[in-house]
Amino acid sequence: MCLKLEDICVSYGDRSVLSEVCFEVRRGEVVAFLGLNGAGKSTCLRVITGSIAPLRGCVKVCGFDLALHPLEARRCMGYLPENNPLYPDMLVAEYLSDVAGAYSLGQEAVVDVLHETGLATVAGQRIGTLSRGFKQRVGWAQALLHHPQVLVLDEPFSGLDPGQAGEMHELLRRACRESAVLFSTHALGEIGDWCDRVLVLHGGRIVADAPLAELRQGTTLEERFRELTSGFRC
Repeated sequence: MCLKLEDICVSYGDRSVLSEVCFEVRRGEVVAFLGLNGAGKSTCLRVITGSIAPLRGCVKVCGFDLALHPLEARRCMGYLPENNPLYPDMLVAEYLSDVAGAYSLGQEAVVDVLHETGLATVAGQRIGTLSRGFKQRVGWAQALLHHPQVLVLDEPFSGLDPGQAGEMHELLRRACRESAVLFSTHALGEIGDWCDRVLVLHGGRIVADAPLAELRQGTTLEERFRELTSGFRC
């Protein structure tokens, strides 16, 4: 099992944000993580990546308990945060070279990921001069550079036009042959047949965990999502 969450609970003061969240993502799976704004998706991803510690429960990445073995767990993981922090004054290749150095990788890894993400033509440009879509590609590149066994993506298609998004879908298909992929989105249209499972978080709890085809059986994903998140609003 590449990624496993066990009974994750997070509270901010008296407010419960996540309550007994449990799920697994296996190698070779692409799993979509859905929820209304305020459902707790971003908090859950911050727990998975070690940005915040849960009140209770544990995260295991490739068998490593994140709380007990944080460096080992993080080395197995690639992460693209929603706001994609970049250095606008750095050249694309320069930035990725620095990331490669953190993983003790050489320039060959940088060249490979530049071509894999369609960034080779802008490798010598400053990040700040790139379009929003190309900046997002740089974020993808830093997450994929070390061929992580677990790939966590927060709103990964934000800023991409339909053509670019299609290219990134194909990139995900290739990545999932070796990795467990979890990506969050609030846009149901970003979920296609290349996605294996769907997790729905509502009110800080997992209210659905099923293959995409099963959720869509006899209805549309949009209608099923509305059913699962009706009533209580986050």
